[in-house]
Formats: sequence, C-alpha cells, structure tokens
Amino acid sequence: MAPDDKNRATAAAILPLVGGAQNVTSVAHCMTRLRLGLADRSLVQDEALKALPAVMGVVEDDTYQIVLGPGTVARVTPEFEAMVAEGRPAKQSATPEHTLTAEELAAQGAAIKEARKAKNATPFKLFLRRIANIFVPLIPALIGCGIIAGINGLLINLEWLPSITPALAAIASGFMALIAVFVGFNTAKEFGGTPILGGAVAAIIVYAGVANIEAFGQKLSPGQGGVLGALGAAVLATYVEKWCRKWVPEAVDVLVTPTLTVLISGLVTIFGLMFLAGEVSTGIGTAANWLLDNTGAFAGLVLGGLFLPLVMLGLHQALIPIHTTLIEQQGFTVLLPILAMAGAGQVGCAIAVYKRLKHNKSIRTTIRSALPAGFLGVGEPLIYGVSLPLGRPFVTACVGGAAGGAFIGFFSMIGDKVGSTAIGPSGWALFPLLDGNKGLGPTIAIYGGGLLVGYLVGFFATYFFGFSKQMLVELNADDAAADTDASDTEASDTETADTATPEPATRPTAPEAEPARA
Repeated sequence: MAPDDKNRATAAAILPLVGGAQNVTSVAHCMTRLRLGLADRSLVQDEALKALPAVMGVVEDDTYQIVLGPGTVARVTPEFEAMVAEGRPAKQSATPEHTLTAEELAAQGAAIKEARKAKNATPFKLFLRRIANIFVPLIPALIGCGIIAGINGLLINLEWLPSITPALAAIASGFMALIAVFVGFNTAKEFGGTPILGGAVAAIIVYAGVANIEAFGQKLSPGQGGVLGALGAAVLATYVEKWCRKWVPEAVDVLVTPTLTVLISGLVTIFGLMFLAGEVSTGIGTAANWLLDNTGAFAGLVLGGLFLPLVMLGLHQALIPIHTTLIEQQGFTVLLPILAMAGAGQVGCAIAVYKRLKHNKSIRTTIRSALPAGFLGVGEPLIYGVSLPLGRPFVTACVGGAAGGAFIGFFSMIGDKVGSTAIGPSGWALFPLLDGNKGLGPTIAIYGGGLLVGYLVGFFATYFFGFSKQMLVELNADDAAADTDASDTEASDTETADTATPEPATRPTAPEAEPARA
C-alpha cells in the first residue's frame, strides 16, 4: 500500500470510531497526537480505536487525543481534516446503534463535555495549555535547525567542506535569530489578537537598531529578553488591540487600531519589557547552571524521577519556555537530556514486564509493538498500554528515570555538561541534537551512559519490585487457563458428541485505568 493510501486508510478507520464527521468540531495535531474537539463524547468507541494498528493509545483532556506517533500524525491529520470537511464517513466501520434519541444524546454529550472541562480547566492548566499552543508549533523548526547545527559543528571539527560550513551556519541560525517574531505571532493568535501585530511588536526585540537605545541606565542589546520578552510584548499588544476595538470608531479602525497597538506596545517593550525579560532570562540560565553545577546528581534524580508524573498532570508544559530560553542563551538546554531519562526508565520497565508476564500474550504483544517507539522517545504507548494500567511498574519506571537523571547530573557537577539544541525528541532520537561543553564524543558517551543506566535500573526495579505475588498469579494465569480449557474442550468433544461446548475462557488483561491527563 502506498504511503498516502495508508494514511488515508488510517484516517478513514478513525473517523467513524469518533462519531463521524458531524461529531468532530476541531482538528489539530502536536508531535505525536491527533487532537480532536468532539460534540458528543459518548459516540467515541475507545476500545475499537485502541485496537487499530496505527493507534498507540488515547488520552482524554480538553481535547480527545489519539496517539499516532511522530511523522505519522503529521500525514494522517490532513487526510482526516479533508474527510471531516467533506462530511464523508469511513466505510470500514459503521456508527454504533443507540437507543437514546438524538436530543438525549446531545444533552448527554454536552454534560460529559462540560464536566470534563470543569475538571481540567483550572486557570493554571489553561495557562500552561496556552503556553504549549504557542511553542509546540515551533518544535519542527527547532529540530531541523538543531540537527543542521550539529552536522555543521561536526564538519567544522573535522575540517571538512570549509566552503559549505558558513552556509550551514546561516541555515541553522536564521530561525533562532528571529524566533521572537514567531513567538509573538503565535502568542497574539492564541490570546485572540491579530497575529501579525503580535509578530510586529515582538520583532522590535531582535531589531539591530535597539542597540542605540538606553533603558534603565544601560544600552539595550538586540535579542535582549528573548522569547519571554516576545511573549510579554505580544500579550500586551493583544490587550491594547482589544481595548482599541472597543473605543475606536469603525470608520477609522483600520488606521488607528494597528497604529496604536504597535506604538503603545512597542514603547512599553523597549523601555520596560526588554530589560525585565532580559533579567528573568539571565536568571533562568544562571539558576539552571547553578543547580546542575552544585546539586547535579540530586537535581538529576529529582527531575528524571518526576518527569513522567509531570507529563501525566500536564505540568511539563511549563518547561517549554525555559528550554527555549536556555537554547537562545547557551545554544542548548541542559535540562532536556536529564528529563529524557524518564523514557529510558519506561523502556527498561517494559522489558521487565515482558519477562515477568510470560503467559500474558496481550500485554507482551503490546510491548513488542510499542518498544521501538519507546527507544525513539515516544513513550505514550508504553505508559498508557503497559505501566500506568498495571500501577506498580509506573513507579519503578520513574525509579529508572531518576537513576538515569542522576547519572547525567553527576557529570554536570564535575563540569561535563550535556545539552540538546532543540526540544521535542528524546531517547535515541536525541543523539543528532546533542551538544555540550566538552565536545561531541564525551557528550554522546555521557548521554548514552545515562540511557543505559535508565534501562537497567528501570528493568531491575520492575523485575524485583514491580509486581506483588497476587499480580503475577493473576496476570500470568490467563493464557495458561485458556490453553487448558481448549485442551479439555477438544478431549471432551472427542469422547462424546452430546457434550455441550464449554464457554471459551476469557483472558484478563491489565486492569483498565482512567487515561492520565497529559
């Protein structure tokens, strides 16, 4: 099957299982997930979705999120959007029958949706989601430019292709030089303003001419305040624009509102926000370096051990501006390689579960299909399909992440910093983005060592402490019982034709758990 046909088939299989085109109110995607707004949550067939070969898991938050994995989700989403726009349901699966009337279904779906939104829509979580919506669209460019920067650094160190390296440097650095503009554009869009006005105000931060301006007794420098300054400037521009829309007559709105928005927000940015955001950005860099220089092993243990729970709660989104600020300042973020160790602990945990549950074919099948993605840093299939439903293994996976984080943090304490030039990937996929202060060789060795520690500790912690005796008996009994029943049935059928066929034995799988909030 051609790739386009495969992606179209995946979209076609998903659509009826989420209630059809009429039930989809919005479509978006991030690095790994197809994010859907739904009119009636009760129409979704969760188990049928999870059973699709292309679906790695589902997560319910403010949107219904279907985990498809990196690369795949970017290709399936346009196909899905096209089907929704055309109102064309997939033919592979029929919409389930319901005994309730349409009015009752609508009321039920609205109640479920409102209850879910009320549960998750705390001011802090809403703020973090907005932050994620601003920065997540920038990740592909960060990854692409980061990899090019790594290739360029390697060529420079090897003294290869000297005529090409300046061009690669320009390609790798161009986006980072103007990242404030993109942040301003996305911020205004997210907060309900005109995106281009947010970008225009944020562009002041990177304009070379600000070097001739003095604020708070010192000369400004281009880029001062970085993404934090751009974020603040664009939010201010949005509120100024909304204020102008209320008071400026419609006849002159097209002239007056943009002018006042850029003028007022620009002046505040130059004579206030750039300096203040610059101080905050410098403080973030100083704090991160101090933390790892002085408490590296302990800091790594805490960060690596708590990252999976942070992801479950959605609090990891608060780290995105911090990563971006560190990349702006230092060329790499020293936090991401430590946080990536959580995925290593998860992989080690999954391998231990595979070894311990030798007779549970369903869980072992899930692990075999999800492990390749886990090694590449896509952890949702293993989290939602293995460790989280089982309970204890989720904790032991965090122990593995803590050990890997402590390993990398220790080397940071002794002066060997390991960083990433972009955010997004982890696991083996982070190797092309690694950078550090001691050269590429030591950086790769330390990060690889951290992964190995995470794998091993996650494995042994899960193997020896991840299961109670009762869990092992219950979770290993299913296939053995099924095989015994099948043998007994065959023997019984041979002895007498009058004997009724016994009911097939059911195979309990891992206990279901409410999807974690990511």
